[in-house]
Amino acid sequence: MDALVLSRIQFAANISFHILFPTINIALCWFLVYFRIRHTAARGTPQAQAWEEAYYLWTKVFALSFALGVVSGITMSFQFGTNWPGYMEKAGNIAGPLLGYEVLTAFFLEATFLGVMLFGRGRVSDRVHMISTLMVAAGTTLSAFWIISLNSWMQTPAGFKLIDGVMHADSWWDIVFNPSFPYRLTHKLLASTLTASFLIAGLSAWQLLRNTANAGTCRALHSAVVAAAIAIPLQIVAGDMHGLNTLHHQPAKIAALEAIWHTEKSAPLTLIGWPNEKEGRTDFAIQVPKLASLILAHDMNAELKGLDAFPNAHPPVAPVFWGFRVMVGMGVLMLAVSWWCALTLWRKRSFSRWQLRVLAAMTFSGWLATLAGWYVTEIGRQPFLVYGVFRTADLVADHPPEMVLGTLIAYLAVYAFLLASYVLVLMYMAQHPAMPTPETPQSPKAATPIGGPA
Repeated sequence: MDALVLSRIQFAANISFHILFPTINIALCWFLVYFRIRHTAARGTPQAQAWEEAYYLWTKVFALSFALGVVSGITMSFQFGTNWPGYMEKAGNIAGPLLGYEVLTAFFLEATFLGVMLFGRGRVSDRVHMISTLMVAAGTTLSAFWIISLNSWMQTPAGFKLIDGVMHADSWWDIVFNPSFPYRLTHKLLASTLTASFLIAGLSAWQLLRNTANAGTCRALHSAVVAAAIAIPLQIVAGDMHGLNTLHHQPAKIAALEAIWHTEKSAPLTLIGWPNEKEGRTDFAIQVPKLASLILAHDMNAELKGLDAFPNAHPPVAPVFWGFRVMVGMGVLMLAVSWWCALTLWRKRSFSRWQLRVLAAMTFSGWLATLAGWYVTEIGRQPFLVYGVFRTADLVADHPPEMVLGTLIAYLAVYAFLLASYVLVLMYMAQHPAMPTPETPQSPKAATPIGGPA
């Protein structure tokens, strides 16, 4: 493999690891806001302690995820200079400010209030603590706003002009609110909601199965199940709207993810098959007539462009085709499980052990769906780095392949260790969810425990 392929794999490895943690934290912090509101509303009742215990455990999970997200994000940003200097040279006038806005507005907001949120309980007033949690939640969402804006602009570039081959901003409004941005931001926020919901539900179910649950476990579990049941149909609608937008602006990506080899009217939907790019066909295909045109264009007689309409300008078919089906398959499974469990709650029944086992098995299902969708988005943009403007091969650094391979192996080893450690720490937290009490302070010098008085 040459430096181009290895650099792409290396950046994919970095961003695949990094994206796991913001995808949790964007929505998880809003769960924490909800837990604080319920605790405040229930003050003076037995339910108040349960909501406090739910908040305490999931604040620790948020802090752990935040730390790994920050570290991996810094590493990823370095690669713009080390592996893709051509990108910053050609598009840095736009990418640089957007990344800077994310740091100046979102990250500084999170960092300012994160300490109060983590360590202020019992040391500041309940109102200040609530505001701090709310500000951290707003910061995580604002961070997603800027990052998705930049990535969406790379997918559907707008508001720029080329001067001597270098991009310059012509309209920042058009750059930030580019054609695909509203759909992709909505899709990402809902994906985060589902990821955090299934993480909370799965870990809470695991606690119940292991008999390590506390009073807040069921509160968190029920909240997560209801959130997932509401979010998944919204995600299906948002995904459909995103698909229509992608068909208009990136028809080559749609042709690849549906393996449409030739432009045709009333195109069939390929449920499953084996894309054979060399022969230009899908082997062992199971198809439904006219359904692709109906789903993608909302007209069963619509014409869909095939891959033959984009010679040397379409993405590799197999990873996009399979990534899309993994994402959709996980979405259907999330829909079935969340509605199954929500129906149980609506009937005011307890979850069976089978339901708890299924929820525990789906703890990280949001990660799988997120990564599959991200690969569809990023691989589907190829062979362009900025869609339709700059090709990826023209902007990569000219490093020896051996050097890129060595750093790639090092990254993979470190990330595998960190990911395994993260999962093990989550399991430890779930097995030891009790809040500190005055009799068991977290530090001999602490006059008031972090979690507040019991």
